[in-house]
Amino acid sequence: MLMPKKNRVAIYEHLFKEGCITAEKDFNAPKHPELETVPNLQVIKALTSLKSRGYVKEQFAWRHYYWSLTNEGIQYLRDFLHFPPEIVPATLKRQPQRETRPRASAGPRAGGVKPEADREAYRKAGDDKAGAAGPGSAPMEFKGGFGRGKPQQ
Repeated sequence: MLMPKKNRVAIYEHLFKEGCITAEKDFNAPKHPELETVPNLQVIKALTSLKSRGYVKEQFAWRHYYWSLTNEGIQYLRDFLHFPPEIVPATLKRQPQRETRPRASAGPRAGGVKPEADREAYRKAGDDKAGAAGPGSAPMEFKGGFGRGKPQQ
């Protein structure tokens, strides 16, 4: 599809920055939600072209396209957009490590008795509850049925 180079570059820059892009299957939409100046049709067709060359992986569900870059696509866009190798898509960046809080010691809690001990005492107390449930535990009682099972009068 013929499209202005500035639109193609805008699509490729957004794809490289995020690492993935989505589009609703609406060919008549005047603009793409994430790229305000580019029509939705041009986004779909540009990424379909990248998919046919193996640079993106496509997933389609519920009238939405989901594209994610492959390693070959990252290299192609890096060459096309003249980016240095240090710049990587957001999907490949590591998340900063969150500080984990130290776990509480295994000592007794402020409440005194552990809640687990209460549960175990409840489970062990009393008679066998599993045997009192299920089929055959209640007395069977049949009343008159309907149709052929109905007793004669």
